[in-house]
Amino acid sequence: MRLSENLTLEECIKSNTASRLGIENIPTNEHAQNLKLIAKKIFQPIREHFGVPIYVSSGYRCKELNEAIGGSYKIVDGKKIQSSQHCHGQALDLDQDNRNSKVSNRDVFDFILMNLQFDQLIYEFGDSLNPSWVHVSYKEEKNRNKVLKAYREDGKTKYKLYE
Repeated sequence: MRLSENLTLEECIKSNTASRLGIENIPTNEHAQNLKLIAKKIFQPIREHFGVPIYVSSGYRCKELNEAIGGSYKIVDGKKIQSSQHCHGQALDLDQDNRNSKVSNRDVFDFILMNLQFDQLIYEFGDSLNPSWVHVSYKEEKNRNKVLKAYREDGKTKYKLYE
């Protein structure tokens, strides 16, 4: 299934962890529609701007896969609820590093920041010159344009506002 001119569903559900653990990482129809929306509003504009392949390192994650990789969650009434936007088909992790491309993760991050509407944009780890990857999410309504930087403290991932 093609989500946009240059992005397929297969690229968005591929997961070595899911394959290794025998997890079926198949989105619902609603989640597939969300993937089409983020492909149209985020992925395709990036692809067209740079004119080179853009690599999705993580797209859709079913709840079982998200838990297996330690994805984000929240505690509600004493229960662990997977809260990652990846679980709703609303987020992509993009990683240009080591792809024989003149486009860096920083280039992708800056382009999104300066040109696109988004819900969250996260500069994931890395250093001051280049993130290790770029997390971006998009929702049909009420995008927050929230920009964060991920870092580790005491072995845990934490987030602060990007400056």
